Amino acid sequence: MRVTFPEVLAVVGPTASGKSDLAVELALALNGEAVNADSMQLYRGMDIGTAKLTLEERRGVPHHLLDVWDVTETASVAEYQRLSDRAIAEIRGRGRVPILVGGSGLYVRAALDELEFPGTDPAVRARLEEELAAVGPGALHRRLRERDPRAAAAILPSNGRRIVRALEVIEITGRPFTAMLPEHRYRRRAVQIGLRVPRPELDERIALRVERMWAAGLVEEVRRLERRGLREGRTAGRALGYAQVLRYLAGEWTEEQAKQETIRATRRFARRQESWFRRDPRVHWLPYDAPDLVERALALARA
Repeated sequence: MRVTFPEVLAVVGPTASGKSDLAVELALALNGEAVNADSMQLYRGMDIGTAKLTLEERRGVPHHLLDVWDVTETASVAEYQRLSDRAIAEIRGRGRVPILVGGSGLYVRAALDELEFPGTDPAVRARLEEELAAVGPGALHRRLRERDPRAAAAILPSNGRRIVRALEVIEITGRPFTAMLPEHRYRRRAVQIGLRVPRPELDERIALRVERMWAAGLVEEVRRLERRGLREGRTAGRALGYAQVLRYLAGEWTEEQAKQETIRATRRFARRQESWFRRDPRVHWLPYDAPDLVERALALARA
């Protein structure tokens, strides 16, 4: 019997669940190539703090959409959609299997689903950004919670850039920001595999990961990137770990405070990731530590 594969195989779930390693295993088994769907791994030089796999850890598997943007550039999910479409088409054109991997939920949906992103209005955007600078993200997040509770639940109160974008879309379209996320409907045949980690274990894995990042030189990495404009980067400068280290370097926190705040913020972010992917009924969930994890994932890919 002839085995068929999906047009895209996706590995999703919360941070520190082992997605990158599973994607490599699947790529090796399926003659595949990885396509990054972690919004922060698109940035050049943001390696330690995003847990970007080293060349050795990639084990010869080609990885796409890493190191695409400079840290001063503002992330664009619409641009990511174009880039991922091209990468997936090129991989399939080589007769190989694209394996999407990452925990940025909107980026995953941009690569897989029928999503159209509203344009921008420079005047509205400028006004909202001026307000953000004047009153901070908390006040704008409260407004978003009144106008679109679902969007507010999915966006961190500290993420001023995404809050501004959500309010901009609401103002431009007259509809909730979440209205641009229609039913879960693939535009290409796909299989999503989610990695499930019990909450206490995930919390511990996150703490251990942050400790390892510090030991690997995260503070020095942030110092280097600060000289390249990280502090001014509207997206990169607010990334988990990077934002906290920048506050340490500015003298606002001690180094230990920055580390502990990174752990706390990452745990909160992981809960939001879990909630996002749990709302997608198409995700096939597997225990992250199953001894036959790769075999079970391959069985889903070949179904």
